[in-house]
Amino acid sequence: MRAIKYRELKRLYEGMGAEAACRHLLEALTSQGGKAPALRPEDFSIRELAEVCMGDAWVKSLDPRRSENVMHVRESDGVDSTAFSNITGQIVYSKILQAYQNPAFWASQIVETIPTRLSGERIPGMTQLKDEVDEVHEAMPYPRRGFGEDYIDTPATVKRGEIVPVTKEAVFFDRTGLILQRASAVGEVLGLNKEKRVLDVILGITNNYKWLGTDYNTYYASGSNWINQFTEELVDWTDIDAAEKLFTAMVDPHTGEPISINYADAALVVMPDKRHTARQILNATELRTTTESSAYQRVGPNTLTAYYLIDNTALAKARLVSGASLEAAAAAKYWFFGNFRKAFAYMENWPITVTQAPTNAEAEFERDIVAQYKASERGVAAVMDPRWVVRSTGAGS
Repeated sequence: MRAIKYRELKRLYEGMGAEAACRHLLEALTSQGGKAPALRPEDFSIRELAEVCMGDAWVKSLDPRRSENVMHVRESDGVDSTAFSNITGQIVYSKILQAYQNPAFWASQIVETIPTRLSGERIPGMTQLKDEVDEVHEAMPYPRRGFGEDYIDTPATVKRGEIVPVTKEAVFFDRTGLILQRASAVGEVLGLNKEKRVLDVILGITNNYKWLGTDYNTYYASGSNWINQFTEELVDWTDIDAAEKLFTAMVDPHTGEPISINYADAALVVMPDKRHTARQILNATELRTTTESSAYQRVGPNTLTAYYLIDNTALAKARLVSGASLEAAAAAKYWFFGNFRKAFAYMENWPITVTQAPTNAEAEFERDIVAQYKASERGVAAVMDPRWVVRSTGAGS
């Protein structure tokens, strides 16, 4: 454990004020510019922090074997419950955030996060103009052209949260590690819950695309609106080429113009069973194509763009098995390709937020909880435009 100068920390709190001091502490607990944070939650001792902020007498009063008057201890000089609660809250928040932002939760990171103050909203848009520009003759007025109506309805947001309690036993016995474990577990479960909800939308398990008042599935293998599902199993570069051709065939529903996707922004998502296949396809140094007559081979460099590959997808495969009722062998062949940030979004009322309970709360008297922190987030995953991602079931023709 690093040498934390708790009395200096308390003086900093008193000198800078609660808000500035807590912000300064959070910065020290957060990595800056890729550098390791100056402090870690594990560097702190909850008991030593309590001794400085609340006083030795207060900490000793937590021992049930002592008979001193608790009210007398609370009213004694040097007791600063607010400082103790706020500083501890920053330590707990840092640990919750660390677990919540687990890099393994890739789905939550590749979709657009859109802040909103509404629980379900209609996002308006204006249809693009068709390329029907008439010639304007000399001295004649320019024609006027209006925009058509276009909108999508997003689903209602949902709030989820957990509470991290700090008991008197945790302070007295200095169970800092236990408190941090609880905080990490809260961040982990909230992050995992969000990841599953985002995954279900990306995978097509949850279909919540509502365009111009009509509900649609995310993926279609046939139909008049868009076709973004096919059956090619990922074997070689020709299968990715087939996915690209689906984008070529899709058009803007209003103008009839082809959708222009920048493949440099595209990602390839495969199940763990296809991890090495995908890496070999993308990292191959050359391509060999045999002609129909097999008289010769055409050899050239790998022409595939360096797509962003996502293959740490064990959770995605598990969701396909449990949520889409697929056999594991069938789920293993699913793969996805496209611009996920344009196709999907997380409508967020508020990000992961930690709120501390007021001191001297009822729980302190009834259950010996000296501080407690509530972590919550509210949002919903939504389909913004399914034409930007294609899905293959890998089932073959």
